[in-house]
Amino acid sequence: MGGLPYATVDRQNQVHQKPQYFEGLHEACGQTIRLFPEHSQGGKYGEQNFQKLHSSKPKFIHLSPTKTKTKTSSSIETVDFLPPPSPPPAAPAPDSAAPKDRRKIVRVAWEKLVRWSRSWRSKNTTLDDDVLNRTKKVVVIGGGSFGTAMAAHVANNKSDMEVNMLLRDSRVCDSINQHHFNCKYFPEHKLPHNVVATMNAKAALLGADFCLHAVPVQFSSSFLESISEHVDPNLPFISLSKGLELNTLRLMSQIIPQALGNPRQPFVALSGPSFALELMKKLPTAMVVASKDKNLATAAQQLLASQHLRISTSSDVTGVEIAGALKNVLAIAAGIVEGMNLGNNSMAALVAQGCSEIRWLATKMGAKSATITGLSGSGDIMLTCFVSLSRNRTVGVRLGKGEKLDDILNSMNQVAEGVSTAGAVIALAQRYNVKMPVLTAVARIIDNELTPQKAVLELMSLPQVEEV
Repeated sequence: MGGLPYATVDRQNQVHQKPQYFEGLHEACGQTIRLFPEHSQGGKYGEQNFQKLHSSKPKFIHLSPTKTKTKTSSSIETVDFLPPPSPPPAAPAPDSAAPKDRRKIVRVAWEKLVRWSRSWRSKNTTLDDDVLNRTKKVVVIGGGSFGTAMAAHVANNKSDMEVNMLLRDSRVCDSINQHHFNCKYFPEHKLPHNVVATMNAKAALLGADFCLHAVPVQFSSSFLESISEHVDPNLPFISLSKGLELNTLRLMSQIIPQALGNPRQPFVALSGPSFALELMKKLPTAMVVASKDKNLATAAQQLLASQHLRISTSSDVTGVEIAGALKNVLAIAAGIVEGMNLGNNSMAALVAQGCSEIRWLATKMGAKSATITGLSGSGDIMLTCFVSLSRNRTVGVRLGKGEKLDDILNSMNQVAEGVSTAGAVIALAQRYNVKMPVLTAVARIIDNELTPQKAVLELMSLPQVEEV
């Protein structure tokens, strides 16, 4: 390398700065250098200042790792340095083969996934076939859109399985039996031939292997009590209903066994992103079944799974049910934001806050945080909050545009569970001492005690606290 000026040390004052261009060298050599103040002024260091110091001829040395050289005159000492460490090796030039290597890594990862999937299916095929072979009859209680869609789905899984729908509407019952259509909810979607409807509870429940419960939460207890004498105590109930009972704050896992008078009634909760219309169209999606009985959850999984419906299992019944109940209230809030034209930023911020509130309450009740970020939590929340097919979101949109709640509900032919659930959610939050600003605001709007505009101002005025 070329020559560099000597560093200068003031032995008398000992308090001066080093030139900037020596910084790396002296740090690399572990030495402390102190220079005259005039050497650190003016912005340009080096040769010019040393020329002034050492008359007309600057003094240079050639650095050597094995040699040192000093020269002393009065109070000035010149010291040479070891050379700086070698620079790091240059990055290799881009290789045209790199993209091919990346593609190979991705291909290998995908092939491993496919092999694992095939291996898993081959090991579980016998059990899957066993559940379907043993299942001769499934009863679906309730003839709404989701109950109808699930009846059709189960019937398609096994063509010789009898699927009975227990209904209260004689017109819908006749429509299904005579024309294979649910004239009220799916007049354009033909049902499988093995779906039949009845209003006779005894006939529907006799010999059933599984029961899919699709009655709205607020009417479930009274309806189940009326048919309890016909229910086998070992009949597994798979609950499709989501919400909290208004006066008692009970979940379906509590309502069903208590209404039937059997605390040991087998229970499974089904939840996840699943609009009935898309199920009828056999569009792909995924859901979760939750039960405290692992074998029962697995059996329900194998009964419901198909090529267009993935079913995961969980033991967190509370988490699955709470997420399914509270997401309907949050969807009303999301609809209000849409109806008021508050923009995408507001929508994202509100839904994120709502998800946190659901998680706070669920975990206080003993649920797992992972459940709230899974299919029955985030999956169902995103679907219900962001898609126009959501009944609860539709209620919120119309509230945000200034319509009256009674007018909205009177114009709908399906139940929006979030409307009745909102007040129960806040009562439950009070029981567990959990603050839920967004969901509380929805309950106040539904009770006609707060306008959407005022609710926005109040929420934006809340203390800005650390995110948890």
